[in-house]
Amino acid sequence: MKRVKLVVAYDGTNYCGWQLQPNGITIEEVLNRELTALLGEEIRVIGASRTDSGVHALGNVAVFDTDTRIPAEKLSYALNTRLPEDIKIQSSEEVDPEFHPRHCDSVKTYEYRIWNHSFANPVERLYTKFSYYDLDVEKMQQAGDYLVGTHDFASFCSAGSQATTTVRTITELKCFRDPEEPRRIRIRVKGTGFLYNMVRIISGTLMEIGMGLKAPEEMKDILLACDRSKAGPTAEPQGLTLVGIEYLP
Repeated sequence: MKRVKLVVAYDGTNYCGWQLQPNGITIEEVLNRELTALLGEEIRVIGASRTDSGVHALGNVAVFDTDTRIPAEKLSYALNTRLPEDIKIQSSEEVDPEFHPRHCDSVKTYEYRIWNHSFANPVERLYTKFSYYDLDVEKMQQAGDYLVGTHDFASFCSAGSQATTTVRTITELKCFRDPEEPRRIRIRVKGTGFLYNMVRIISGTLMEIGMGLKAPEEMKDILLACDRSKAGPTAEPQGLTLVGIEYLP
């Protein structure tokens, strides 16, 4: 028996998130089905991040245990021939049997993308949140700076979270216009762990600040309040992408 680690990229548009559920098809369900068919044994993957319906990933991580003799690094090629066009493995490798994608120390990078223009762009509609307000990215950055560090992020957690603590650490938060396409704003957030809908709520709050509905300094008060009602709305899922996960030694 060996444990194999997969780096998985997917367009989440047509899926009900990562985690198995009775309401619709999920990324986890597709991986389990195709791995089981490929290897001839019952496979159940364990994912690092349970992304929501409509959320995308460039580098989510999953592991599974198998008796196959196929070299771990070759499994990505074999599996990709079976997977749909909107789910593809980026790499596969054998890891220590004790490696767990959620329990091992890591830094996750998420990016929320906004199409900021007078008119919506149909080509961007599945991968960005459209906003026709002229967003002040400098003020968004000023507000985001208050969130860097270890804090209680209860104000940025949706109801239904099963987390035992709402304390999390954000190591970096950057708001900027894409140098290749200034109409696209990127909110890039790195941290060692995130609460349910945390990045989307942060993004929704930063957008309100960018619109001038709140001052950048109010972010400090929102954070200290530990009250979800003080923060902005939960931004739509299609703007969010899990860029990657870096595991720490």
